[in-house]
Amino acid sequence: MNIIVTGITGQVGFELQRSLAPFGRVLAPTREELDLTTPAAVADYLNDLSRSDQRPALIVNAAAYTAVDKAESEPELAQRLNAELPEQLARYCAKHDVPLVHYSSDYVYPGQGDTPWQETSPTGPLSVYGQTKLEGDSAIAESGAYHLIFRTSWVYSARGHNFMKTMLRLGRERDSLAVVSDQIGAPTPARLIAEITALAVARLTTQPLDAGIYHLAPRGETSWHGFAQAIFEQAAQRGEPLAIRPGNVQAIPTVDYPTPAQRPLNSRLDVSRLESALAIQLPDWRSQLGLTLDELLG
Repeated sequence: MNIIVTGITGQVGFELQRSLAPFGRVLAPTREELDLTTPAAVADYLNDLSRSDQRPALIVNAAAYTAVDKAESEPELAQRLNAELPEQLARYCAKHDVPLVHYSSDYVYPGQGDTPWQETSPTGPLSVYGQTKLEGDSAIAESGAYHLIFRTSWVYSARGHNFMKTMLRLGRERDSLAVVSDQIGAPTPARLIAEITALAVARLTTQPLDAGIYHLAPRGETSWHGFAQAIFEQAAQRGEPLAIRPGNVQAIPTVDYPTPAQRPLNSRLDVSRLESALAIQLPDWRSQLGLTLDELLG
């Protein structure tokens, strides 16, 4: 089958090209080949495929505007990529009976308390990024298309720009750092997201998951401060030369690190629905960090 994957230059999109390759031909247009910010360009691309032998049997949308702080000053672009594009893809999928897989964020929740969010928990975004992601989720749900929306948290990988790679760079240069300790969640490698997506896709023709939202993140929880310490601990175990030691990472509250966009303090996600649907147990975040460091550091 033909599978369209958008956002291939992103962390998740890159991994999806590998995980979905066994299922058929992956059509992964670059930014030069398809301008996702232009509705007419997307419509023309989909219509051209529909009239050819490359008609998609599945669309996987990994494209998004993920610059959380910058979205506060570029709300129109965030709106296009996080809300309008998913809606456009969903309408196409509903019209042509094509399944849609989409990725969302813990930032759709209000972030208070310490109880893990369930898929049915009340939403309440604190930022333009979170609001536009929620609008995209809602548009897909209302489209009538069969859809799987995977809400995830704190995405990182061995490629691209992310917290893990930033910490490693700073840890080579500095002997001390201050990192926020009161935002709690689960760091999620892009590789795991792609692997779980492949499991769900494998069941589309036999026993598909119920349409809707699923939380996708590793088991366990930590803070950004705890994540940074774990990065340095595991990197040092693998022989990475660092100027910093885990004990020299200072814990600070969010109020001491102001940003343009407000972050949720509670990003815990209850993943039991996904585990039950796929009959799996998701791995712990620490083991996933080790695998990602192995990939990065060789």
